[in-house]
Amino acid sequence: ITNEMVAEAPKFYEVARKIVEMTEGAVFVAHNVRFDYSFVREEFRRLGFTYTRKQLCTVRLARKAFPGLSSYSLDNLIYHLKLPIQNRHRALGDALATARLFEMIMEHKGQADNARKLINFGIREALLPPNLSLETIHALPEACGVYYFHDAKGGLAYVGKSKNIRHRVATHFAGKTDKASRLHRHVHDISYQLTGSELAALLLESHEIKRLRPYLNRAQRHRSFPYAIHSFIDIQGYHCFEVERTAVAQKKGFHIVAEFPKGSQARSRLLALCKQFELCPRLCGMEKGQGPCFDYHLKQCHGACVQQESPESYNQRAAQALDRLSQLLEDNYFILDRGRSPDELTLIQVEGGAYRGFGHVLKDELPPNPSDWSDAIKPFPDNPEVRRIIRNYLLKHPEVKVVKVKPESAW
Repeated sequence: ITNEMVAEAPKFYEVARKIVEMTEGAVFVAHNVRFDYSFVREEFRRLGFTYTRKQLCTVRLARKAFPGLSSYSLDNLIYHLKLPIQNRHRALGDALATARLFEMIMEHKGQADNARKLINFGIREALLPPNLSLETIHALPEACGVYYFHDAKGGLAYVGKSKNIRHRVATHFAGKTDKASRLHRHVHDISYQLTGSELAALLLESHEIKRLRPYLNRAQRHRSFPYAIHSFIDIQGYHCFEVERTAVAQKKGFHIVAEFPKGSQARSRLLALCKQFELCPRLCGMEKGQGPCFDYHLKQCHGACVQQESPESYNQRAAQALDRLSQLLEDNYFILDRGRSPDELTLIQVEGGAYRGFGHVLKDELPPNPSDWSDAIKPFPDNPEVRRIIRNYLLKHPEVKVVKVKPESAW
């Protein structure tokens, strides 16, 4: 496809209304449907319109209808099924070939039922709670945010987050797991909040679970963090770790690097790091006493407990463990992430190493001076969990824009 070929083609906004009208109430069928559908949906998103259609993938259907092929590319299926085609790799030619492929698939026994399952995310109506329908699921947005499951009395049963709310909610009811059974018994209605940013969704989910305490959520409900892992250098110069009650660690002025709601979680986390970085269990507070640790006899400890490994060598791995373990944030900065629409940004604020909150602002209304961005921030409580969420997210997504700012007193 060259620029000359599309020089006279209409702009997307000129045909958008016609696309909406032609596909209203229809199923969007394509070969590798996520690829094509994502492009169409993104173009609508740029126009400020939420385009939502049921989808069906002929790649997945073909795997069921014609098992055993070496490839399910459109080229291979055209060759294998001897599909008539003109102008391959052109829009109309490929669309007609896909349409004929779809017709051939539907001629196979059982493929109509399989298509219905794929359209409905594998959900059978009987698996849904009595007050929910497949149309309720399809009406949910294919966007990032937090969703809420309410029971028949208006109580909150469950809170979750997803980059695609509709798809994630559907997966809750697609199987016959214990969790799905509990949701089936309790869920009566669904609501949601869009965030645009995945990081904002993670932070909002954590906050809402602690604030609302939904009875089907087990993780993240803890509001206090009474146990801590602290680090110190012993008299031989080795970098050591130990689990202690947070209040005691603070009173004694220990260097706290992570806090946990349960002592067992703190010890489990420290044990995992001990194994990952080949640290000595005794220097991590996992074993008491003198002499070589148990792992040394198993040749899983390098001998720091009996000074057979130098502090310099050992401390290099301990420093890596410390970096992985740390929940501390540093400096003052804003994280700029995608918003709920193409013309919006999400701002997440960290100030003095603590999470301050997040908010949304239109791109063309973002003040030029970052010191004024705080006006767009809705305050949220800081805690060790949200600091861990922010830190881990930035480590996994180095492409996210971070703007450092001076403390207010320095302006």
